[in-house]
Amino acid sequence: MPLTVADAVLPVVDGLTLPPLHRDLLRPAELVRAGDGQLHRLPRYFYEVDTWALALATSLSPHFGLWEFMDVDLRENPSLRVFPRYVPCAVGVLAAALEGFRLDVGAPVRIAANGGYRSPSHRVSDPASPHCWATAADIYRIGSDLLDSPDRIERYAAVMRRALPFAWIRPAAGEAGAVDDHLHVDLGYVSVVPRGTSEQDHEAPERGETQ
Repeated sequence: MPLTVADAVLPVVDGLTLPPLHRDLLRPAELVRAGDGQLHRLPRYFYEVDTWALALATSLSPHFGLWEFMDVDLRENPSLRVFPRYVPCAVGVLAAALEGFRLDVGAPVRIAANGGYRSPSHRVSDPASPHCWATAADIYRIGSDLLDSPDRIERYAAVMRRALPFAWIRPAAGEAGAVDDHLHVDLGYVSVVPRGTSEQDHEAPERGETQ
């Protein structure tokens, strides 16, 4: 039986207390210029995931497991592909939002590799996107439908807009940044501060904004 986050042993870690290597790669609470041209602070609080088996066993919602948001390839920094791994706490917000969409379409929703959380050190994280906050998903298949054409992407994007009117969906055709092989949805630059934590315990290092 899958674990829920409440049942799983997933410590919440303040990124500012991590060893120097992980702080340099995750850049917790650092102010960066993101893809929207605005300045945003990267996540500070993370779930610590000890093993892949634990990620596979942990449910974030009835139809989404933690592992689905952690699947990355060699473009992620090698030090962030070994355990323990760290995932921003806002991943639960994303899973809850996608759950509503999944109920609307009535079929499994599959997230692409690199289509969930990507660290700021990932090769495609320049500039930073909501993927670095664990609040974006690239969906490549819904049920038996591969999202490999603008028409099909737009059909499901219309459902997504009804289910998640507060989310941003990348255009499928005709605009700059359009995609043709997945449905991109994001909730913006959401950071979660878990109960029992304080944002005044440590000062975030300021290395200057990322251009």
